[in-house]
Amino acid sequence: RSVIVVGPSLSLHRCGLPREIAIELFQTFLIRGLIRKHFASNIGIAKSKIREKEPIVWEILQEVMQGHPVLLNRAPTLHRLGIQAFQPILVEGRAICLHPLVCKGFNADFDGDQMAVHVPLSLEAQAEARLLMFSHTNLLSPAIGDPISVPTQDML
Repeated sequence: RSVIVVGPSLSLHRCGLPREIAIELFQTFLIRGLIRKHFASNIGIAKSKIREKEPIVWEILQEVMQGHPVLLNRAPTLHRLGIQAFQPILVEGRAICLHPLVCKGFNADFDGDQMAVHVPLSLEAQAEARLLMFSHTNLLSPAIGDPISVPTQDML
């Protein structure tokens, strides 16, 4: 869980995920990647490389994140647009970056709102996130069909 900030250079389907959060969320995938690519011989060595934040950790984390969507949820989740899928990219800092056009679905703004990040683990959950939950597939209101991604606030 972290505060959201504006990321106007991001695509609608991408979110900026802080390095600290990404390492925590993708740790098991990262350990497996380090062992498979022979940068670590066991789990203990892989964990120490992650703790020390060696450069290879960031490279493997980038590879792991390319294949895994993440779910962003802003409480309270009152309708299906309160939780949406994004393709994560690593960012500096401690805040989650979002494109301003996806905020209306979350009923969010950038005045200190927080969002939780979840990683779908199974292949079925990842496929569902890609097909049904990606933010660029949720551009219309499910209730009345009006556009949700409309310029607001400073974009006007």
